[in-house]
Amino acid sequence: MMNQHDKYMHRCLELAVRGLGKVAPNPMVGCVIVGDNGILGEGHHDTFGGAHAEVNAINSVENKAALSTGTLYVNLEPCAHHGKTPPCTDAIIASGIKNVVIGCSDPNPLVKGKGIEKLKEAGISVEVGPLERDCMEVNKRFFTFHERKRPFIILKWAQSSDGFIDRKRTKEEAPAKITQDEVQIMVHLWRSQEQAIMVGTHTIIMDNPNLTARKVSGRSPTRIVLDKSLKIPSDAHVFNKDAPTLIFTEQPAPANNGVEYLHIAFDAKLLQNMLTELYNRNLQSVIIEGGEKLLKSFIEKDLWDEAKVFYSAKALGEGVSAPSFPFPSKGEIKIGDDTLILYRNRHM
Repeated sequence: MMNQHDKYMHRCLELAVRGLGKVAPNPMVGCVIVGDNGILGEGHHDTFGGAHAEVNAINSVENKAALSTGTLYVNLEPCAHHGKTPPCTDAIIASGIKNVVIGCSDPNPLVKGKGIEKLKEAGISVEVGPLERDCMEVNKRFFTFHERKRPFIILKWAQSSDGFIDRKRTKEEAPAKITQDEVQIMVHLWRSQEQAIMVGTHTIIMDNPNLTARKVSGRSPTRIVLDKSLKIPSDAHVFNKDAPTLIFTEQPAPANNGVEYLHIAFDAKLLQNMLTELYNRNLQSVIIEGGEKLLKSFIEKDLWDEAKVFYSAKALGEGVSAPSFPFPSKGEIKIGDDTLILYRNRHM
């Protein structure tokens, strides 16, 4: 049976995930304040730059006098520094709350341990650890970003029953339709939940994708394109105004056409140097959507955290081979005749 701490921490996580796709590069945080007769108030971090979960929870309590005998639950260590908002620790201390339960410490060097220390110095009882693994899992992007100094990397592709991601074709021919329409809506939802999406030159030339989340409600990710020799035609969709675009290239940047060009060497350190640049730009997560060469490069360098692979019942007969991916699955979901298989890297 779930104990009281786990019960309220679980509620914090339910609140926290409401911020998915809206608060990055901040973490997803939920907060519950509990009194003698149950929950007094609750809140979550809803928008990047907006009030944090602890402040929203404190503000939601009608009887502020009850705070002095209440317990505040939060899935991540409260911040103790000035960012876009004042420190949450200051708000907690000012509220008169005397008991705080924290799911896990914050890996951000600006916070790590400092929030807990500041609360204790103010005479507040602090307990850390209920549902710690679950709390870290909810903020897996945030933890990977700060601990590995790179974005959280998600590989995504669809393949036919005979192992192809597309048929062999010219760019005038449409890509092979491997999965059903429901899958495309799911993919657009994923895009809205991540900060960036990446493809290679060949994918842009052959498919001319928009790389947006236009089929769902939510923001579109920053589009990242590798174009070593600047081969992409000027009328490609990635040059439109629907989302920001970064292009990595070895060539001098052309006249400004609304995108940002980043000069980089296309050598053995390309992927790592590119991810470092994205880290410096505070991009916390990236979906790698193709093509075949780019996906295989990330797999070979072991630079991935999750993979989402759709396996279709359709056969193509011949075509472009899907990446070899000999890893154990972590779960699968049936979507009509298609199967989505989820993978996690062993370091996760």
